[in-house]
Amino acid sequence: MGLAVKELSPSLLLRVSIGVALLTIALKTLAWWITGSVGLLSDAMESLVNLASAVFALLMVKIALRPADEDHPYGHHKAEYFSSAFEGLAIIVAAGAIIWAAVQRLLAPQPLEQLGWGLALSVVASAFNGALAWAMLKSSRHHRSIALEGDARHLLTDVWTSAGVVAGVGLVALTGWNWLDPAVAIGVALNILREGASLVWKSSQGLMDNAVEPDVMADIEKTLREFEHHTIRFDHISTRRSGQRRFVDLHMHMPASWTLGRAAAVRAAVEQALMSAVPGLRATIQLLPSDVEAHTQDQEDML
Repeated sequence: MGLAVKELSPSLLLRVSIGVALLTIALKTLAWWITGSVGLLSDAMESLVNLASAVFALLMVKIALRPADEDHPYGHHKAEYFSSAFEGLAIIVAAGAIIWAAVQRLLAPQPLEQLGWGLALSVVASAFNGALAWAMLKSSRHHRSIALEGDARHLLTDVWTSAGVVAGVGLVALTGWNWLDPAVAIGVALNILREGASLVWKSSQGLMDNAVEPDVMADIEKTLREFEHHTIRFDHISTRRSGQRRFVDLHMHMPASWTLGRAAAVRAAVEQALMSAVPGLRATIQLLPSDVEAHTQDQEDML
């Protein structure tokens, strides 16, 4: 069952996310309407952000799947980072709106009504979001999709938001302190503001061509060690990430007496082994004689 969940495509899960967002908007808006809780209103507003983010993420995932063309010879994989950035910015805007509404209610507290029904509807909506977020996180790791991961983490934030709102509204029912409702809403908004800033930062780092993850680098180094010999060595290894793709560039040194055909055959074997060890990896290997060192231009030389 776990394997089947991981293998669900990002596009399919994002379509499901759109459907779940519509359902949770209806449930949470109804919960707010029957209770008048600004905390539940903040929860419903975040679900609106979920919907917009899921639609945008689906669009970016479709663009990322487009094959390389003349204008984009390395593909369109970085489109997913725009999805994550959009989601983070949308969360920040939603947090600002929640704080504004909560401050108004804090200045003029109002009694809440029919709390039982309101809390029940919020819990049901959160259960849908929690189950979907779990499935999306597992699939995002399998497909290395930052768009899917961003949507999943947003849904998890929504679950924690709902938990905080339910706790706050429950405390209002127990204590009669109506100011707790907007106070909890402000706390929830600050939490999702932090999550939004984190998503924006992560997407910006992706656009800056970060190196591959430590576990991926370990797989690359392990594969290269299998080919190392007193006649073969590797150096100048550099990596980068681009959406679901991973890239590695390196130099492979071998005896100058080898024929071009033999050297090319070994290089092809190394490339195939690397791509088998790291799904989605693209390897570029420059062949050099053992006694030749390549010189790379340092940043200082470019100034």
